[in-house]
Amino acid sequence: MNDHRRIIVFDTTLRDGEQSPGASMNQAEKLRVATQLETLGVDVIEAGFPAASPGDYEAVKAIADTLKKCQVAALCRAAKNDILRGWDAIKNAAHPRIHTFIATSELHMKYKLQMEPADVLKQAVESVRLAKTLTDNVEFSAEDGSRSDPDFLCTVFESVIEAGATTINLPDTVGYAIPEEFGNLVKYVMENTSNIDQAILSVHCHNDLGLATANTLAAVKNGARQVEVTVNGIGERAGNTSMEEVVMTLNTRPNFFPQTTGIDTTKIYPLSRLVSMITGILVQPNRAIVGANAFAHEAGIHQDGVLKNPMTYEIMKPETVGISTNSLVLGKHSGRHALKAHIQEMGYELSEDEVNLVFKKFKTLADKKKRIQDEDIEALINEGVLRSSEVFTLEYIHVLSGNTVFPTASVQLMINGRPVQGSLEGTGPIDAVYNVISKLTDTKSELLRFTISALTEGTDAQGEVTVRLKEDGIVALGKGSDSDIITASALAYINGLNRLEYLKAHPPKEERLV
Repeated sequence: MNDHRRIIVFDTTLRDGEQSPGASMNQAEKLRVATQLETLGVDVIEAGFPAASPGDYEAVKAIADTLKKCQVAALCRAAKNDILRGWDAIKNAAHPRIHTFIATSELHMKYKLQMEPADVLKQAVESVRLAKTLTDNVEFSAEDGSRSDPDFLCTVFESVIEAGATTINLPDTVGYAIPEEFGNLVKYVMENTSNIDQAILSVHCHNDLGLATANTLAAVKNGARQVEVTVNGIGERAGNTSMEEVVMTLNTRPNFFPQTTGIDTTKIYPLSRLVSMITGILVQPNRAIVGANAFAHEAGIHQDGVLKNPMTYEIMKPETVGISTNSLVLGKHSGRHALKAHIQEMGYELSEDEVNLVFKKFKTLADKKKRIQDEDIEALINEGVLRSSEVFTLEYIHVLSGNTVFPTASVQLMINGRPVQGSLEGTGPIDAVYNVISKLTDTKSELLRFTISALTEGTDAQGEVTVRLKEDGIVALGKGSDSDIITASALAYINGLNRLEYLKAHPPKEERLV
């Protein structure tokens, strides 16, 4: 706790990030993201909320049992059963942390908790004491802290530190704070919590006003030493503080921020792509650090300047965040060993069986494309390895379409290993395909969004399709890629249906958390 320049990076992609509509991940997907987060160098991974569901418990336990370097945190309400359940999930972790919380704002205490401040304080203290009997690593969060009375906040923090909390977290739960205001609140807490030197002050900001990163950095400037973030800034509503924005600001502006992190920045972009693939949430092209246009220069004067000296218009090098400037020189004559080596360079650790699966798909793609790029390989990994547990799989698809015929699609699926097939018409080829799939799977989902993008340049580029489906109030994202856009559309739809099946079995959490 003595290095005040070292910022602790607490990643909550697997907990708060998963609260993005439709972004729920299965256990295998969570474990793969957690492994890459550990490789990235984050200090703490909030693996989930074990008391929320059996699926969440099992995923948190699998992560805790697997990781060797990171602290693994379990989120728990300030309640005995939550804390015991959380501890049971993480007790075998190399470095377990219990993260317990209760709301402290007048609004939340009166209308949500229906509790008096004194009772909230008592419950917070009792919960931390219980957690402390299980582990020395206890974090306490004051939900809706940015709208709490500052003096009451300090009283709560002082009391939970005395009860054993080693980290206290000040969340801007609803993204209401303004940077100057939030920085001043952090400063006030630092100056008016008598035993603050015995704990680390953390902040957890939401992005409802687009100020999450700015608020987090204002907090760091005023004494916060832990930042709670997500990859790509994903999270419920407008999202959370972006990990890549905070880390790269500290990395790029040491003259203003003397603080450092333990993050290997060259692994930021590959992890961003992995999270995007698994969740189906696209990274907008103009997003800072990891967007497709983040290092693109179209204006002639910019291009001229960059060619003469990149620092004229680039404040950081693409390689610094892991964006490769080299195309993948692999084709249909490339061997399995070369592909495996390149996959490892991209940051993926696959088993032998997984490599074999990707290699088979790679050879098929190589017959269609002369030049295969990293984005193509990532798509193959997504298709072959990172899929949800599948109820529905595509066997074949045949489409008749044109301006002189009525679009008709014939599809064969495997449903829990049983083949089914059918044909239907539609207003277009994709509509016809979706009509058949909907009939064969006997699903009634509503298509909320349909997006097509090209993974790489060129007419032979793989098309990537993202869909958002809704059924019985549950929203799921689906993603598919193929050099044939109609096949990609079918794969995306089927992926979305599989995710809906998963979410039906593991209902999303209803309660909004810190």
